[in-house]
Amino acid sequence: MGEYIEMFMHALIEYGYIGVFIASFLAATILPFSSEVVLTGVLLAGASYWPCMIAATTGNFLGGMSCYWLGMLGKIEWIEKYMKMDRAKIDRVQNWIKDKGSWMAFFVFLPGIGDFIAVALGYLRANIWVVAISMFAGKAIRYWVWMELVYKVQEFL
Repeated sequence: MGEYIEMFMHALIEYGYIGVFIASFLAATILPFSSEVVLTGVLLAGASYWPCMIAATTGNFLGGMSCYWLGMLGKIEWIEKYMKMDRAKIDRVQNWIKDKGSWMAFFVFLPGIGDFIAVALGYLRANIWVVAISMFAGKAIRYWVWMELVYKVQEFL
């Protein structure tokens, strides 16, 4: 199985910017996948900075928003039924999420919990505009930091 994953990663690196976009999209969904490996490979192969930044951020953002939309498919009634929460408490949580909590989408880039945050924000009907802006900013900063790190390490090699 590891052999197939390695072949897939190499294929994505060979696709350049499109491979970065695909890898970044997949990494932002519920699939356990590392876009940084593909991004680093493409950068080390001589790709330009800004097209890589745009491909990685856009792919990861769209993948994160797909998790948000997946969460929106859920029904609030499920929280009442399966978690035994009353509607007033759920309404308070939803109001907090809509007013102040939507900015938590900034942290969707975090490994392990990012997908859960995106799905939860969708499930709780967080403000889509605040979610989108916060999520895009977090993902852009993440890739900016990663790419700067790759360039700094490359200077020392």
